[in-house]
Amino acid sequence: MTQAEEAGRKPARVVVADDQTVVREGIVMLLGLLPGIEVVGAAGDGNEAVALVAELAPDVVLMDLRMPRCDGVEATRRIRTEHPGTQVVVLTTYADDESLFPALRAGARGYLTKDAGGDEIVRAVESVLSGDAGLSPSIQRRLLERLSEPAPEPALLPEAPDGLTARETEVLLLIAEGLSNQEIARKLHVSTATVKTHINNLFAKTGLKDRAQAVRYAYGKGLVRPPAD
Repeated sequence: MTQAEEAGRKPARVVVADDQTVVREGIVMLLGLLPGIEVVGAAGDGNEAVALVAELAPDVVLMDLRMPRCDGVEATRRIRTEHPGTQVVVLTTYADDESLFPALRAGARGYLTKDAGGDEIVRAVESVLSGDAGLSPSIQRRLLERLSEPAPEPALLPEAPDGLTARETEVLLLIAEGLSNQEIARKLHVSTATVKTHINNLFAKTGLKDRAQAVRYAYGKGLVRPPAD
């Protein structure tokens, strides 16, 4: 018997977000067989997930990460900001640092990989609704490993011009190094959508039009020094 059944609670109302139709329908079918869970909607990308949360006010979203238009990290951030009564449990194929930590920073309270069984999904949903974290054992081990690693020395950033924030300045410096949006996202452990937001903001503040102008701007403001001969 689940905790929800023991406590006599109503089933948890769940939205499933996954861009692969076969996977999404399979998850919905599995959840329909699990005690204590009622699937109230399914979304094919992050934008649809946010819209369904606004419409249905579910208790939990089971969120994939790699989706078109709006990825799971950005959708999680929007849901937790705009609809704090809905919790997010990531259900994804990926357990690497570039996937795990941005999702947790965005507000996900649970993180499972797609090899999780039905009982594990139920436990994760019940955990996040009780105010706890719903993490698979492998994810818990990875977090403990990461916490036990020595913290890197903080990088000293040059003083930011034109009202740029520290993060916008950091993104500007990485653009000047020639990194793509995807590479910047991996380096900063954020989503590509977040990187694009930072770039749009710094372009608006500085009047820049493209990345080439951004590189010239960084050198012109003394944020980057030309390599020595």
